[in-house]
Amino acid sequence: MPKTSLIAVVRHELAHARDAPSGRSARTLHGGHEHRLRQTVIALRAGEQLAEHASPGEATVQVLHGRITLRAGDVFWNGSVGDLLIVPDRSHSLEAVEDAAILLTVVTTRS
Repeated sequence: MPKTSLIAVVRHELAHARDAPSGRSARTLHGGHEHRLRQTVIALRAGEQLAEHASPGEATVQVLHGRITLRAGDVFWNGSVGDLLIVPDRSHSLEAVEDAAILLTVVTTRS
């Protein structure tokens, strides 16, 4: 069974995000066309965001480093290390309050 160190992945992706013009970096740990479950570590430099977008389906965000804000319209949820947020089933955005890394888990439907 493969094993991944989330600590090492977070460290690596945060370093890339800090240097990237976009202020973000991501690595899919599990998933792809042959899987319904996808898990991706996303790192964001403080102040950067994932702009408003449609819900990918059933999804959660686990905060691995830093602090984030997840927004859906006028409603928002703050997250810090160890928090697990359920992604709303509507358009939403995510902002890094400070340098942050999350584990996004999504269940997709096969076409």
